[in-house]
Amino acid sequence: MTNLAEAAERGPSAYVAEASRFKRDRDRLLELVNWLEEEYGPVTDEERAAAVEELDDLDAEHERRRHAASATRERPREQAR
Repeated sequence: MTNLAEAAERGPSAYVAEASRFKRDRDRLLELVNWLEEEYGPVTDEERAAAVEELDDLDAEHERRRHAASATRERPREQAR
């Protein structure tokens, strides 16, 4: 919801426009999910667990990269002291 919070700072019109985009995107995603379930059947518990595990791994990798990038940016400051 960061985009909504940022839009709220720009005013009511920006907030409403961003909320409309968010709803449209969510509706389109739901449409895709429904089509995929019709085509391939519902997601099993095992598939859902595997997807959650993969997303957790991706989140951990992104956090590791953010931390590494942050440490790299701070290193020159420490050397200047």
